[in-house]
Amino acid sequence: METYINFQNKRIHYKSAGHGKPIVLLHGFLESLDIWEDFSTNFSSDYRIISIDLPGHGKSSGKAEIHTMDLMADSVKIVLDHLKIQTCVLIGHSMGGYVTLAFAEKYPETLNGYGLFHSHAGADTKESKINRERTIQLVDKNRLGFIQLFIPDLFATINRKRFHKAIEKLKKQAGDMPKTGIIAALKGMKERPDRTHVLKATQHPVLFILGQEDTRIPLDVALKQASLAQRCEIHILKDVGHMSYIEDNEYTLNTIKYFAKKCFSSPPD
Repeated sequence: METYINFQNKRIHYKSAGHGKPIVLLHGFLESLDIWEDFSTNFSSDYRIISIDLPGHGKSSGKAEIHTMDLMADSVKIVLDHLKIQTCVLIGHSMGGYVTLAFAEKYPETLNGYGLFHSHAGADTKESKINRERTIQLVDKNRLGFIQLFIPDLFATINRKRFHKAIEKLKKQAGDMPKTGIIAALKGMKERPDRTHVLKATQHPVLFILGQEDTRIPLDVALKQASLAQRCEIHILKDVGHMSYIEDNEYTLNTIKYFAKKCFSSPPD
């Protein structure tokens, strides 16, 4: 089922498929809920799969000049409330992981567990903030040029030729995003707070999926953060960059499916 819901007088697009315990999937920057098609197909015989276009992405409307991670988390909660979902497993890829942590801080009672899929809990460093600002200026001047360079760099170098068609598809989808939506997300990521305290405090199972060749999420930083969680499962994928849902599709499908099974069968104490 594909539908829309009102969120603060703007439109949020989501899909719901299957029956059973709910798994909610959040895409990353410049992506849409379409990245979860394989997951929805594979999981929907056992779980209810909800995928959401975050504000300014996919078919969801832009909401503000800055799309904070908290605002995006609130848009997720609106969808879950509308669907009368009381608890779920929440998985976020990249920027979607930042939204997942914001959601975990605001609505911990709604979670059975959550996963950070090529993501982390830290705020932008001073250097990262400067780079975000440069990126904002680049997008403002040449949105499509930025997309052409940005998307391939998310993949491990050895995988770029192999996944050329997937890269071109992602470029095309990202190219449909308006400049305002891209900049609003960049500003939101730039301003996001450190949420390592959320990892420390959570009683829920936490999943980290990391790529050994990921240039966006330093492995040492993510591993240090993962050690903060009381109940953490860590998977480090060889020859994988930032996009393991493409670069190692079968492994990530199985990992998330089994993580969800453990979350639903073993609730927090």
